[in-house]
Amino acid sequence: MADSLESWRRSGTSFAHGGHDIFVRRGGGPAAPVLLLIHGFPTASWDFAPLWNALAARWRVLTLDMLGFGLSAKPAGHAYSIAGQADLVQAFLGAEGVAEYHVLAHDYGDTVAQELLARDVPAPALRSVCFLNGGLFPEAHKPLLIQRLLSSPAGPLAARFSSRATFAASMRRIFGRNRPPTQPELDGWWALVSRADGRRALAGLSRYRQERRRLRDRWVGALQTTHVPLRLIVGTADPVAGMSMAARYRQLVPGADVVELDGVGHYPQVEAPEQVLGAYGDFRAGNA
Repeated sequence: MADSLESWRRSGTSFAHGGHDIFVRRGGGPAAPVLLLIHGFPTASWDFAPLWNALAARWRVLTLDMLGFGLSAKPAGHAYSIAGQADLVQAFLGAEGVAEYHVLAHDYGDTVAQELLARDVPAPALRSVCFLNGGLFPEAHKPLLIQRLLSSPAGPLAARFSSRATFAASMRRIFGRNRPPTQPELDGWWALVSRADGRRALAGLSRYRQERRRLRDRWVGALQTTHVPLRLIVGTADPVAGMSMAARYRQLVPGADVVELDGVGHYPQVEAPEQVLGAYGDFRAGNA
């Protein structure tokens, strides 16, 4: 059973980066291969709670709430960027003494993983990346109205008037019909989004959609030229980044490795954790 949000918070600690407190969580054996989990927008690392125990039984698992998200600092007026979040991830890995690592990413985290692939640094060495639903290709991404508003000039106003009810309606829209979000999940996610006046950060964080368009060649090019093993696990019932994203991935990524989860929406790790664990375990076994 997945940890409650309060249990998740108690099991974590903080990491200082750029004068800001970042929530981090660690699990698994210290000598096991490192698996980094990178969460999506607008939620946080708690999204991976349904997978945590099973992953930690096999790997040394690390995760964090990126700057502006969840239980981490949400500085007002900060110039949030994907590059800045990748810097944070690399600083965290360095502080943990990681020499090489694997990534399982979702949504916004997919783009951070693409930036890490594009950097191709020798240490810590990135050994594999598995993507869950996310906007890997901006031309195949179909954002909700609220996402378009948040990344527009009206973003600060849209963020100010966002509410628990509108947030819950948006989340229900992107889940598959077979497994809608539960009330405790919706309550927890809203608590993470709204914590520390978090709504004021939403518009700034949402600029990642503009970055995806501006830096498309860099981030798509990273998928096309890397020698790092890649897999996409995609919930096909996702209206934002489902079938269209899988089709584009097959078109553009050489030797595309795609696992489709029928009836699953935008949050496969929450909606179908056992299927995700199986598909991810197969991916790692096939690239051992």
